[in-house]
Amino acid sequence: MTRPAFNFARFFAIVLKEFIQMRRDRVTFAMMVGIPMIQLILFGYAINSNPKHLPTAVYAADNSPFSRAIVWALHNSSYFDLTREAHSEAEIQRWLAEGKIQFALTVPVDFSRQLLRGEKPDLLIEADATDPSAVGYASATISALVTFVLNRDLTGPLTRLRAGDTPFHLIAHQHYNPESITQYNIVPGLMGVMLTMTMIIITGLAITRERERGTMENLLSTPVHPGEVIIGKIIPYIMVGYVQVFLILLASKFLFDVPMLGSVPLLLALVLLFIVANLAVGITFSTIAKNQLQAVQMAFFFFLPSLLLSGYMFPFRGMPGWAQDIGECLPLTHFLRIVRGILLKGNGLTECAPDLWPIALFVAVLLTIGIKRYRQTLD
Repeated sequence: MTRPAFNFARFFAIVLKEFIQMRRDRVTFAMMVGIPMIQLILFGYAINSNPKHLPTAVYAADNSPFSRAIVWALHNSSYFDLTREAHSEAEIQRWLAEGKIQFALTVPVDFSRQLLRGEKPDLLIEADATDPSAVGYASATISALVTFVLNRDLTGPLTRLRAGDTPFHLIAHQHYNPESITQYNIVPGLMGVMLTMTMIIITGLAITRERERGTMENLLSTPVHPGEVIIGKIIPYIMVGYVQVFLILLASKFLFDVPMLGSVPLLLALVLLFIVANLAVGITFSTIAKNQLQAVQMAFFFFLPSLLLSGYMFPFRGMPGWAQDIGECLPLTHFLRIVRGILLKGNGLTECAPDLWPIALFVAVLLTIGIKRYRQTLD
């Protein structure tokens, strides 16, 4: 049998057919257009490796013109936003542990008197260095900024204090990761990233696979409540999630020497809520998708913003306000704060609580949508 010659009419018919199928498969078409647009917007506008306007607290025990000049210099800098005024060192440590501030400046008692005597007083700057990339550029500007302000005010008879080195000693404490080891930030966060990726994809295929294989009809013929089906599908994958958590914790301890200052049992208890949140997303996608390909596409559509806007790859506070607002709606953002807080800061349940309720709210909303969508598939 001879193969027919190439025919342009048949060729254009095949091309037209593909365009028609593409138009009918609106989810795939939306992914082809939406994912490049999301990448373009996020990388073009939201990603910034040099974060500015970092929340900063000030503890000024010396209320002199020099200390006020230093505070105003930080206030006028683009790197620091003075959001809190501390009255004790304990307040600063608590705010750093809770992640409410990125920097803290302490001006000690008798700072001005020691400065005028040429004794080079200490000036303490503390930073939350769980994400080293978030504090690098800002830390490098502090010494030059303070030196410039003091030299401007040291005039007349005080000009002699300008000579030589800086007229003060800048003591910088980078809490929780003083050596700026990137593994301390990346490896604990990888726990959240892996759970997000695997849990959503696996469960996103659950109901869709049964619908394609025809086994959904068997469920439809039984008096099974939608909640029973959804929860029953979630439970086995929770066990899979905990296996991943244990593997990452073992690798963190024995391969990367990540410090575990907090309670590992507490982390294991709180990770359950995060696993359920991702499983709820996957189940909801599986009730919307018509086939397994669409389920995977939806999972990737959710995973990409989670990866870029959660603070895992880029400093969270370096993003514009609208991007941070979107990031605050994602479970991965809050889980990263929880896991890094427990392992690197030694946080307890009290410090983790502000990031728990957003994940719980996310779970409640997604499970409600998933069960409602599943009821519609039953009808």
